[in-house]
Amino acid sequence: MNYDDDTMNHSMDLRRESIRKTIKPITLAELKQLGEKQFPIVTDPWCVKYFDFLAKHPDDKFYQATSAEGARVIYGRDAGQGVWFLPGGGMGILQPKGLQALKEIVATL
Repeated sequence: MNYDDDTMNHSMDLRRESIRKTIKPITLAELKQLGEKQFPIVTDPWCVKYFDFLAKHPDDKFYQATSAEGARVIYGRDAGQGVWFLPGGGMGILQPKGLQALKEIVATL
């Protein structure tokens, strides 16, 4: 195993542990309030994607957590999808490895 593989595995382990410790359910209303704070400009493409996702999955069971790096993670259990964002910073769609980790963590709740 080379250094890069070890570092990536260690980072993922730290993220999983942080998420496991901080994960909790969040309501659709709370997610909407969070989105309004995170995306004050309604024409922001991420704002549109975020609220479209909520509109498409209004009955989903949502969870929020915080990663070891301080990113907020939002996960929709039924849709099997989610996003991460740094308050006041970047945002992205959760990738398969992260989604699988969240699925496993939520299954233990």
